[in-house]
Amino acid sequence: MRRLLAISLVALLPLSNVSAAHAQEPADRQQAFAAAAEEFQVPASVLLGVSYLESRWDAHAGRPSSDAGFGPMHLTDAAAFTSANHHSEGEEDARGDDGRPLPPPAEQPAPTDIPASLRTMERAAALTGESHERLRTDDAANIRGGAALLADYQKALGAPLSDDPGEWYGAVARYSGAEEAGAAKFFADEVFATIKEGAERTTDDGERVALPAVPGLEKIEKWLEKLGLRPTRPDGVECPASISCEWIPAAYQELPDNDYGHYDLANRPFSQKVDYIIIHDMEGYFLPSIRLNQDPNYGASWHYSIRSSDGHIAQHIKTKDVGWQAGNWYVNAKSIGLEHEGFLAEGSAWYTEAMYRSSARLVRYLALKHGVPLDRAHILGHDNVPGTLPTTVRGMHEDPGPFWDWAHYFQLMGAPLHQFGGPRAGSVMIKPDFATNKPYFYGCDRKNPSAACPPLPAGTVWLRTEPRPDAPLVKDIGKHPTGDSLYSVYDHSARAGTGQRFAVADRQGDWTAIWYLGQKAWFHNPADAPTAVPSMGLVVTPKPGKATVPVYGRAYPEQEAYPEGIPYQAVTPLQYTFSAGEKYTLAGPAATEYYRAVTFNLEDHKVVRGKTRYLEIQFGHRVMFVKADDVQVTFSG
Repeated sequence: MRRLLAISLVALLPLSNVSAAHAQEPADRQQAFAAAAEEFQVPASVLLGVSYLESRWDAHAGRPSSDAGFGPMHLTDAAAFTSANHHSEGEEDARGDDGRPLPPPAEQPAPTDIPASLRTMERAAALTGESHERLRTDDAANIRGGAALLADYQKALGAPLSDDPGEWYGAVARYSGAEEAGAAKFFADEVFATIKEGAERTTDDGERVALPAVPGLEKIEKWLEKLGLRPTRPDGVECPASISCEWIPAAYQELPDNDYGHYDLANRPFSQKVDYIIIHDMEGYFLPSIRLNQDPNYGASWHYSIRSSDGHIAQHIKTKDVGWQAGNWYVNAKSIGLEHEGFLAEGSAWYTEAMYRSSARLVRYLALKHGVPLDRAHILGHDNVPGTLPTTVRGMHEDPGPFWDWAHYFQLMGAPLHQFGGPRAGSVMIKPDFATNKPYFYGCDRKNPSAACPPLPAGTVWLRTEPRPDAPLVKDIGKHPTGDSLYSVYDHSARAGTGQRFAVADRQGDWTAIWYLGQKAWFHNPADAPTAVPSMGLVVTPKPGKATVPVYGRAYPEQEAYPEGIPYQAVTPLQYTFSAGEKYTLAGPAATEYYRAVTFNLEDHKVVRGKTRYLEIQFGHRVMFVKADDVQVTFSG
């Protein structure tokens, strides 16, 4: 199933004369990198480059990554921080077809065979004498641990502790923890691309770190030959050549009682155009999640899985076929689903740079292949997919959650989220500074779910009923029919996320109001630290004479469009109100289609197309649909 990286390693021996005691602690993170590089005879550029690919030099306040990695060097401690996968953000039917509901998905067990790549902290502790606690929480100790590991890998390869960064390509590939040649090569190539280009940024805790550009690096080519890092691409895998991909097929087979699992054959884009790419997190680890995708009895499936540590990708379903992944059959039939290793909140407050880069390249490749716009109305989080009916809204999932860095993700795609228009534009794009925006949440600790989360970078803003910080959160009558919105990390009811565009409803001092789920929603947006930028564009409002217009969770055809033998799928409005005077940003037209696929055989599958015209709008945290005849479109300048 997985190709092993062809590296013959000698026994890993402790470095001699290494002590955790220091005469003087480094004054800042830049000095910590310099001191660790000197102590362990690793080129500073290599140490900085590896750290950038793991964490972008952030310390994350000692919080673990999506695969239990800690600190700037992403030292992994999965043995101590592994829990069973869980689905605490909603009991969604992944297929999302109310005509053939699925049972709730089963929870995944915690992995019992934790690979060495997820236990690097143990080796770092042995090499440095540092405790696990210091390696997790002290950034200087963590950087020492990473430097010690790199030096250890270099010695194990029989390579010198050279001043030439190019001589360290093999050790960097080993640091990825990847068993696949392609994954190790991708990680090392990205590290050395960063070293060649240089980098500079301010970290999540205000440290300024720089990696000056290093040209040359001629020694890399010899390592590609020596370590067998010239991978071959499996036939049929739909991935760009620059990333590591393999084919691990999802199960597709007939089951008793005329059932089958667990995706549907199709012929996209000829049968239907792909309009969306859906970003998920697994609420679990890579290998256990893949095993679920190989079980035809499991009630969910997706096209790609992305590993956290090195960005390696497994494709499970051809993009021409329909995965049961988004909880909305209309969206499923017109989307591709990507699952990322990790958890929305528990056990992970952040995702690795390697995973962001690999995923962004895949999304760009798929978007260009299928003509999907690179914007936040078509590159959706699972938490942006609408419920299909009033009864399904409440159970829709919330991943990837507020800690996913959408602005950085789009930057890596080559489609940065940017300002368009002047300060009084009629619509705005939510865009807080991810590193410094640390809103209050609770619910990050499953063992103590009412406890406040530590201050964590997030790409979201809270929405309030009035322009003041102590005002109540706005309500979401679909999510909470009789109660208030929550500050829970699993509740998006009163949140707007990075990249989403909203029509401006009002302004007052440092506060901006947007139209959101049929109400004015205020968020703090001071001029000296803006959380949104101007974003001119098209908006919709009810046509004159219409007091309200319905909003929908799917753009299904009218009854007359259904041929004999295919049951009519009711066009049922959701519970929200879109009233005269309100405005919502327009994403574009939505195809009026229903994909009838209820049998094992592709020959029985049909696409029903209607004449009713629908438009996609940003109505709340989730996108929704309105009938074009109900609204008028205007430009919001």
